[in-house]
Amino acid sequence: MARYIDEILQPGERVLYSTNAHWIFYFPAILAWIVALALFVLSRQTIVEGLVLLFLVGAGLAALGALYWTVKAWFHRWTTETDVTNLRVVHKTGFITRKTFEMSLDKVESVDVDQSIPGRILNYGDVTIRGVGKGFERIKTIASPLAFRNSITAR
Repeated sequence: MARYIDEILQPGERVLYSTNAHWIFYFPAILAWIVALALFVLSRQTIVEGLVLLFLVGAGLAALGALYWTVKAWFHRWTTETDVTNLRVVHKTGFITRKTFEMSLDKVESVDVDQSIPGRILNYGDVTIRGVGKGFERIKTIASPLAFRNSITAR
């Protein structure tokens, strides 16, 4: 399946920068997989039959939750595109119902980056693009938000 940006490029337009949703979306799934593994290991370490069954059921439920969060995070990352071309900024989310945001680089008034402490350490954050007469668009939890901002503001 082709990327959205490749389908909408105008003649003479080229992609300067592409980013995606940060891998931090996998964090709930990672925690759930760790809990599932820990409960499974505990089930092998105990000899009380009631606890073995309890730990195995808990591990199974945690694994189901982990699988759900893994697929959800993967799908979100797969269906989200954020690109800067030499003419505009393009952000697309969704698969069946698609939401897009496009703004001409000439209409960008400012680009604000919000990063928490974990966001600074792991290099993710929220970017708010303010346009002249258009309002603003907030793009949440993208990878390398400062590089994304620089690709918009450095012309």
